Amino acid sequence: MKRETNIQLDLKLENRNRVFNHILEAESISSSALSYDLQLSRPTIKQNLMELLEQGLIYESGSIGYTGGRRAKTYSVVKKSWVAIGVDITRNHITVIMVDLAGTLIYEKRVRHPFSLDDAYMRYLGELVEEAAVDQNVDEEVLGVGIAVPALITDDHQKIFYGEILSFTGISVDTFTKYIPYPCRLYNDADAAGYAEISCRKDLSDAFYISLSNNVGGSILIDHKVYKGEGPRSGEVGHMTIIPDGRPCYCGQKGCFEVYGNASLLADLFDGDLAMFFKELDNQNPVCIKAWQEYIKYLSIAVNNVRMLFDCKVILGGYVGAYLEKHLTEIKELAKERNTFENNADYLLVCMVKKEALALGAALPFVHEFWKSV
Repeated sequence: MKRETNIQLDLKLENRNRVFNHILEAESISSSALSYDLQLSRPTIKQNLMELLEQGLIYESGSIGYTGGRRAKTYSVVKKSWVAIGVDITRNHITVIMVDLAGTLIYEKRVRHPFSLDDAYMRYLGELVEEAAVDQNVDEEVLGVGIAVPALITDDHQKIFYGEILSFTGISVDTFTKYIPYPCRLYNDADAAGYAEISCRKDLSDAFYISLSNNVGGSILIDHKVYKGEGPRSGEVGHMTIIPDGRPCYCGQKGCFEVYGNASLLADLFDGDLAMFFKELDNQNPVCIKAWQEYIKYLSIAVNNVRMLFDCKVILGGYVGAYLEKHLTEIKELAKERNTFENNADYLLVCMVKKEALALGAALPFVHEFWKSV
């Protein structure tokens, strides 16, 4: 029997990948439609469908049409044949989510639990991950666990090289995964949130994402990927100087956007309840109005600086970003006034991913890599 050449094998893998991803995108599709859309022969489509069925990645989901003979079968992806887990770790909370092969959120849990490097914390973290797997009846099907943390991470996603916020500089992924039985990676929280946002947008491939959470971060997004720079330290908008010699920042500098744009400035007015702040702002609470006016003044400075540097869309995300839809016009007006070259701020957008963006962005890379590997 003649052996297949590497080129033939590569072509077979490419075709199978195209078939799988087209079924995933279409949600339900017949073999004839696949053949037409992908310009592949009927035998090639049939062979790939058989292989994907044998692997448990697709199933016969129904039938369409009627011409006097048998109806054409349709195929769909078994979305829970593989899943990925995302974790968001902050000073006082842990969030665990799970997504299926379509990138759809199928599980989420957020608990208040102070961060610690002790064994009890790591054991509890492992229990939360295991709880998610049990809840969704998956175990062997977990592609991996992405852990979003407020820190700078090495390119291989294995080690924290700057983690002053939670005082864990130098800690490796092994510390977090002692009780997690799946492949794990660390992700910078703002990069994870930015990746989740750009992955969910059909209208954009490039943008700058500003994460306005309990800490301020940023993510440079080019061609649907995070640009990390040489450090890798790119996108650190939170440590861009807004006010020279201004308020002290945890990093040791003064006047960083971090201390003028973090969500705690608003949430702490209501014992950490950001939703209550925006509710009271809508009710014209004078304390909230004063805090808000100061907040968006500094936000507009940061937004304009980013626009001057990158001349791209700027997306406001993070905890605060989820509440900004009805306030966007007001922020645009302030940004417009600072802009040297434009008489509008239409480049400014509010995030589409308003829920658990950090954990979602830590899980999605596992799914996207799987899409390419089928």
